[in-house]
Amino acid sequence: MKRRSVASVRPAYRDDIGDLQTRRPLPGPGVQQVDPFLFLNHHGSQVYPPNNGGLPFGPHPHRGFETVTFILEGSLAHHDSGGHASVIEAGGVQWMTAGSGLVHAEISPPEFKQHGGALEILQLWVNLPSRLKMVAPHYVGLQREDIPDVSLDEGRVTLELIAGEHAGETGPVESLTGVFMSVLRLAAGGRAELPAPSGRNVFLYAVSGQARVAGERVEPWHLVEINDDGDTLVIEAETQCCYLFGHAEPIGEPVVTHGPFVMNTQEEIAQAVRDYQDGKFGSGLSL
Repeated sequence: MKRRSVASVRPAYRDDIGDLQTRRPLPGPGVQQVDPFLFLNHHGSQVYPPNNGGLPFGPHPHRGFETVTFILEGSLAHHDSGGHASVIEAGGVQWMTAGSGLVHAEISPPEFKQHGGALEILQLWVNLPSRLKMVAPHYVGLQREDIPDVSLDEGRVTLELIAGEHAGETGPVESLTGVFMSVLRLAAGGRAELPAPSGRNVFLYAVSGQARVAGERVEPWHLVEINDDGDTLVIEAETQCCYLFGHAEPIGEPVVTHGPFVMNTQEEIAQAVRDYQDGKFGSGLSL
């Protein structure tokens, strides 16, 4: 097994949304995507007071990709025009395939707005190839107990397996494109040598803590670009750490975006806008 090396370490930039503290590592200066990973927003960590207004993500459309939302602290209510609804608590994940198009809302449940509390949420956009962009929309809401833990390094490292297989465990999400996705938690001194098969692009984001990735020092709120020069990746924690770790086959197709739509051509974007305006994404969200 050959170990992969680090290509670059890029800081997230601050882009608050109202009073919601937001950092965005992707896209950023010098990196537009880590194909097929398109976009990551890191909201929080922050503490909301009682009687707050909650999250600002009311009904809005999507087409052509998937959203993966990690609720690290707090809670998140999801509603969409496909009839899916859930409230996911801390440690859970929402995996939504927008596909041919739907309208969804991601808001704070009434209890959170009434009582307040800590909030930290990550949302990752994962592209779909042209052959799947118009697939039927789908939604999976996972609570923490639905996600298997893989214990590594004599318990000093825990891999929360969301999609894919590792060490005899299988994540509960069946990705349409074979994406491997996990939340990696390391105690100080923990070491993980993780599979990163050659030919697949690695997605690695430092949520918290200090670690060395392939020997390179990484601080919180940084995206780590990994070279495709091996088939494993070594992470060594200097303090308690949390990382998003995934990998996937690159799609290698043109990417044309317009707000919440991700397609292959400008004509497809124009069609998405028309379809949304014509009500073809559905409606009737019950909030």
